[in-house]
Amino acid sequence: MPATSTPQRPFGRMLTAMVTPFGPDGAVDLAAAAALAVDLVDLGNDGLVISGTTGESPTTTDSEKDRLLRAVLEAVGHRAHVLAGVGTNDTHHTIELARAAEKAGAHGLLVVTPYYNKPPQDGVRAHFTAVADATGLPVMLYDIPGRSGVAISTDSLLRLAEHPQIVANKDAKGDLFASQQVMSRCELVYYSGDDALNLALVALGAVGAVSVTGHVVADRIAAMVLAHESGDVELARELNDELVPVTEAIMTITQGVIAVKAALEHQGRPGGGPLRLPLLPMSAPDRKILVSGLALGGVPGFAG
Repeated sequence: MPATSTPQRPFGRMLTAMVTPFGPDGAVDLAAAAALAVDLVDLGNDGLVISGTTGESPTTTDSEKDRLLRAVLEAVGHRAHVLAGVGTNDTHHTIELARAAEKAGAHGLLVVTPYYNKPPQDGVRAHFTAVADATGLPVMLYDIPGRSGVAISTDSLLRLAEHPQIVANKDAKGDLFASQQVMSRCELVYYSGDDALNLALVALGAVGAVSVTGHVVADRIAAMVLAHESGDVELARELNDELVPVTEAIMTITQGVIAVKAALEHQGRPGGGPLRLPLLPMSAPDRKILVSGLALGGVPGFAG
């Protein structure tokens, strides 16, 4: 694992939830994935999440996930933390994916709350505990009730934080006081999982971000986090203000992965191109709005 790993920041400061490139035939493009991973680390990411929702994990096979993870590890595993998204709504399947990721050499696991099933909190805790028990890898929980249908309650987070392998939480709950309650009562490390709230969560104690907009502005998000840590709150706010039109362009027009792939394609970078149904490429009218927003945000390849 990269030397920047510490108990206070187990997965680095700036992670991007990487898109999965597909070729014209719909197959996973491993060469493009490796190239994109290098590009993202060069941009300022010290961590990547592979096969998260932004990586279209619901429509990739277990074999594709494994090959994708191995390709990224080979490309940047010596330079960045590489986490495998293994969460599903089937605990047994999630454990299988977690063990495969450990075998492939992943540095950690991202495990989302079981979706659609709407388990009670006892089931949520049992699921995460079973997955954490299954490997020796550190686990980042992923609390995103807007997608999963169930939030991880404050009590559950506090109890799960007692597990030695559960070290972090990607917080996309959108409840800042709930986040503050957990951070004030335990050592669970928080990462912002909502680009609109990156600075707000860092101000409350989060150590970094797991971002979608990081595909195009990882350097500035990392600088914003570092500025706040260094006590330069004014600079952190200025950088955050500059990022507002970028977040609007990527996260509010359509699904994030759709916008990111359109942005990468516009920039001529690896990772743009096809998506898998039920997702479709960005429409022409939406692309115009995207280009305008990213230009306003000063993103290279769009401004001027």
